[in-house]
Amino acid sequence: MDLNLAGKRALVCGSSQGIGRACAEQLAELGASVTLFSRDRAKLEAVREALDNSAGQDHRVLVADFSDPSQVKAAVESHVGEVGACEILINNTGGPAPGPAHAADPQAYIDAFNLHLITNQTLVQALLPGMQAAGYGRIINIISTSVKQPLRGLGVSNTIRGAVANWAKTLANELGQFNITVNNVLPGATATVRLEGIIENKMKKQGKSREEVEAAEKAAIPLGRFGEVHELANAVAFLASPAASYISGVNLPVDGGRTGCL
Repeated sequence: MDLNLAGKRALVCGSSQGIGRACAEQLAELGASVTLFSRDRAKLEAVREALDNSAGQDHRVLVADFSDPSQVKAAVESHVGEVGACEILINNTGGPAPGPAHAADPQAYIDAFNLHLITNQTLVQALLPGMQAAGYGRIINIISTSVKQPLRGLGVSNTIRGAVANWAKTLANELGQFNITVNNVLPGATATVRLEGIIENKMKKQGKSREEVEAAEKAAIPLGRFGEVHELANAVAFLASPAASYISGVNLPVDGGRTGCL
């Protein structure tokens, strides 16, 4: 099975911590040169220093605020002008704040739409010419199992994640002719800062201890535990590799079996 990414460059968003960092580490282990992208330069530099760095690899750091698509566009276009094609794009951005859909301020939907879908579109348009020229492209969006089954208390996130999933499926249909695949990876309850925030919110709302909240969450997962970031990154790295050349347009849950539908 061909998992070799030597000679490829990956742009990994939100790679200063959590799932994004784990994806960057796994792609570097497979031989890719990785561009780490988020708004915190100090954290990114620390991650870059820790990446696997074999002969021929050239890891870079790119900084922008993802809430401002124009800032992202300028940073990425400058980067492509300097390093050339990025054949692998990992779209990964922290989700909107929890809360019911009916109570959300309309601006929250607009902000989330810009942060996720518009920024993703901006990145794809900046990197697409290089993917086409290389005859190889992998666009992988890390979103949420809510695209299959809405999650309670995540109204804005459920809405925007669904929009991103349908955008991605449309892109998969359009870009396959260029040997570019587009897939979504759907994390379940994964041990990240995001999960910590969800647990703390439920503790406050339900008046329960951490142990009680975590036990209830794990009881809904057939594997009986939370996922680890490297388990998510393994799926992302496979989809980025030549081995996944005939997989496109799918939503892949990595959730320990929690999602209650196919």
